[in-house]
Amino acid sequence: MDPDTFRSDIGIEGTDVYWRRRMAVLTGVLVVVAVVAWACTSASGRQTDTGAAKGATPGPDALVVSLPSPLASPSASGSGDSASPAASPSTAKEAKDGKDAKDGKNGGDAKAAKDAKDAKEAKAAAPRRPGDACDPKDLVLSLRGGQQTYAGSAEPTFLMTIVSTGRVDCTVDVGPRMLETRIVSGNDRVWSTADCVSGEGTDIQMLKRGVPYVRTIRWDRHRSGADCAVKRAAALPGTYVAWTHADGLQSSKTVFYLR
Repeated sequence: MDPDTFRSDIGIEGTDVYWRRRMAVLTGVLVVVAVVAWACTSASGRQTDTGAAKGATPGPDALVVSLPSPLASPSASGSGDSASPAASPSTAKEAKDGKDAKDGKNGGDAKAAKDAKDAKEAKAAAPRRPGDACDPKDLVLSLRGGQQTYAGSAEPTFLMTIVSTGRVDCTVDVGPRMLETRIVSGNDRVWSTADCVSGEGTDIQMLKRGVPYVRTIRWDRHRSGADCAVKRAAALPGTYVAWTHADGLQSSKTVFYLR
């Protein structure tokens, strides 16, 4: 066969057709290589993502975190503050009833105290008339001994005075029962002006402001008591204390000695 036969064929088909066939084959090979490379790369990426997903802890959903959960415990709060559990309707009602009862009691006590205060203020504000009973807060009572030591048969004597500081004249009972002078030795009640008093034992005196009522009290150095029929025993030598008192009033105490 003539060597020029193929060349004549190539020449007949043309050079362009020959190279187009070669480029088509080369393009197909490149596409196959690219597909294989892409498949390998995808498989490796999936394995890496799967491993990372297994090793990492999934983060919380932003929407779930932002919404308060009624089932969350107080200790789960990020701030560390403990929340009080919601009170049941019955518990809230009992607490309200207890508070109402307490408020009612306190209100009653406050009202009673206010009424007593108003009554006291009204009484104090009422005008006093001459001859009314003296207010104890306007009276000054004192008892003074004649001397400190009494020897032998000397009888102790005391000067009792009471004076009013009120603006109007008032009356006071200075009788031995109402205005009692008492003598004691330690815890021993020795003598009292209220013992063995004949009659009613009252003595109403009108006091002018600043003018004292004065009385001398003498003790016969004998004991006294509720039984006035028995013979009274003589007081022993020792230390004694005397004072005068009445309702809302008391003098200072006077110490003296019997020898």
